[in-house]
Amino acid sequence: MNLTELNRVAEAMVAPGRGILAADESSSTIKKRFDTIGVDSTADSRRDYRELLFRSSDAMSKYISGVILYDETIRQKAKDGTPLVKLIEQAGSIPGIKVDKGAKPLPFCPGETITEGLDGLRERLVEYRGLGAKFAKWRAVIDIGAGVPSYTCIKVSAA
Repeated sequence: MNLTELNRVAEAMVAPGRGILAADESSSTIKKRFDTIGVDSTADSRRDYRELLFRSSDAMSKYISGVILYDETIRQKAKDGTPLVKLIEQAGSIPGIKVDKGAKPLPFCPGETITEGLDGLRERLVEYRGLGAKFAKWRAVIDIGAGVPSYTCIKVSAA
């Protein structure tokens, strides 16, 4: 991606009246959502749900500037075989990808977590770009409270 394209993506993502749709639920998170409404969480049901969102062309084209996807989602195809990334682009939105590997317990620091995913990040970014991602999201969770974050957590996070 060159600087001109990067600027174009950044400008489009902050267009007035539009926002970013976070469709990057992990398989376990979307299962919890489906369980509350009595829907089995299968690859097909997750695909159908996401396809429904991305085919809402009026809402997508008017209000959604970008869509953050999950690893499973960026690889999925709609029921008719169209890649979900293409549906997002056809609606005038920009596909993106969540690239962190989630918060995991920080060893020897009870109750604290660290975000994983730096290992192999360069290769994942190249692959995701090839799958159509135009931007990436990295989320780091740092709890703040009495005694946290610990000195160890701060040092590990800064490394």
